[in-house]
Amino acid sequence: MADRFNIRRCNPIDASALALLGQATFLETFAGILDGTSILAHCESQHATRVYDAWLQDATTSIWIAETEVGNAPIGYLVLAKSTLPLADLHADDLEVKRIYLLHRFHGSGVGKRLMAEAISQAKLVDAPRLLLGVYANNHDAIAFYIRQGFRKIGERVFNVGGKNYDDVMLVMDI
Repeated sequence: MADRFNIRRCNPIDASALALLGQATFLETFAGILDGTSILAHCESQHATRVYDAWLQDATTSIWIAETEVGNAPIGYLVLAKSTLPLADLHADDLEVKRIYLLHRFHGSGVGKRLMAEAISQAKLVDAPRLLLGVYANNHDAIAFYIRQGFRKIGERVFNVGGKNYDDVMLVMDI
């Protein structure tokens, strides 16, 4: 199924599609798990077109989008940027997977693995020592996926979603 999708590097005209995809996948992932009002507030502030515009204009940020081969419908994406995770040993050259989301019906298709492979290749290309990410502590499927990709737990943090705090785990992969 994964070979019926294309993954490409984003450009500035993709900001609106990324914002819509970010909102859809965040809502789909966390509806019924996190507080609904908090989800909507988070989507409004953190998945606004302006957020993706800023990332797309930042030379240190890379974004890939996955699209269906037929019709080029966006189904997932990954944002890779300088890490801002609250780690005591954070290296200046560490990179962070800020977002990796895929519409649920495409889970298990290999698209997430292909998106992560792009991030790992980019990290190697720029000689990043580590690849980091934060994930909701109760998102066991996502954590299992990251561990299968070679990540391991490095710490915990509190993550604010629309005014409410939730527990996250922080993961690391040595490059």
